[in-house]
Amino acid sequence: MKIVIINGPNLNLLGVREPEIYGGRRFEDYLACLQHKYNDVATIEYFQSNVEGLIIDELHRTGFDCDGIVLNAGAYTHTSLAIADAIRSITSPVVEVHISNVHKREPIRHHSMISCACAGVIAGFGLDCYRLAIEALLAMKSE
Repeated sequence: MKIVIINGPNLNLLGVREPEIYGGRRFEDYLACLQHKYNDVATIEYFQSNVEGLIIDELHRTGFDCDGIVLNAGAYTHTSLAIADAIRSITSPVVEVHISNVHKREPIRHHSMISCACAGVIAGFGLDCYRLAIEALLAMKSE
């Protein structure tokens, strides 16, 4: 099984950026733990970009030959019809994740433009949202 994690803008700064919201752990360190935990059932690839078009390109590139995508589109979640259209265009299921509980934050973060195109949404459990999304994709694959 192949799972792709795609992170959007500013998520390259995890561990440094607003640790009171996003925690103090670098994503690359957490990713290594995920890859180790799931190495017997899945290959986990990772992509991060601050550029909307590159996120769309990655969805197009991987979205037809992987078993699932975990997507944290960052602030593009709330603004990007283009990412929603890209998700609808691919065949791999996408699970939307958010490290923080977006519903406890500014009102603009309460609405997602991409949720309607995703298989599910996980938010508010810190970096563990990525593990929960992988578990969901594994469960979907076994159904």
